[in-house]
Amino acid sequence: MSVIGLIMGVNGYDFWGNGSEGKRSVNGGQIKHLIIGRLSEGNGEGIMSTRASWVDPAGKQLLAEKTEFHFIAKDSIRIIDRIATLTATGGAVLFKDTKEGSFGIRVARQLELPSKEDITLTDAQGNPTAVKAMSNEGVTGNYKSSEGVTGENVWSTRAKWMDLYGSIGNEKISLVICDHPKNLSYPTYWHARGYGLFAANPFGAKDFTKGKEELNYSIPAGKSLTLRYRIIISSGTHLTDAQINTYADDFARKYN
Repeated sequence: MSVIGLIMGVNGYDFWGNGSEGKRSVNGGQIKHLIIGRLSEGNGEGIMSTRASWVDPAGKQLLAEKTEFHFIAKDSIRIIDRIATLTATGGAVLFKDTKEGSFGIRVARQLELPSKEDITLTDAQGNPTAVKAMSNEGVTGNYKSSEGVTGENVWSTRAKWMDLYGSIGNEKISLVICDHPKNLSYPTYWHARGYGLFAANPFGAKDFTKGKEELNYSIPAGKSLTLRYRIIISSGTHLTDAQINTYADDFARKYN
């Protein structure tokens, strides 16, 4: 599992696909890790803070990022809360409406949804890519949203949380992302695909509504945007809606 917090279209620069296939785009920005700050633990929770710099291709900082991670263990449940504050330091920063972002996870093949046929995917520039259907052996994943939508149909819908559940070998797993009521566009849109991309995206209204709505969000110079997300991982059992709602409600009360 890898976690991504990237966005295409930040002041016109690509912070999503800038490292695709090991190639740097001339229009690609970089998120540079600077320091690990606070490290603490106690009462079943560890906390780590980090700082990073979002820079354009010329090296000019657009955003200063301060992120705090909370790691929580409860029996067979593991929780990661990620609270990221982006401050516009180089003038106003525009997040152009895009489906390519912003907080997501790439998952193991076993947690992908079984592929039935070849599919064609289109990137933000409209370039199509053909993806061949692969063997479904050991592929067990399925999506379920807080609104009761399941399977591939969750893409572009809005929900307070999304559960990706399945098995790796004999181990049942639930992997949940929770949105926070104070986040932009709550409840968020979901850029959740069967091939293993599982992302919450508050910035992609145009793609997700087939052009009916559009969101081009700007952070004024010196101002900030905070985005809060919770990841819940259950090993051994699939979480019920009631269990997920309990964790989501707890998250909603925190990080104001």
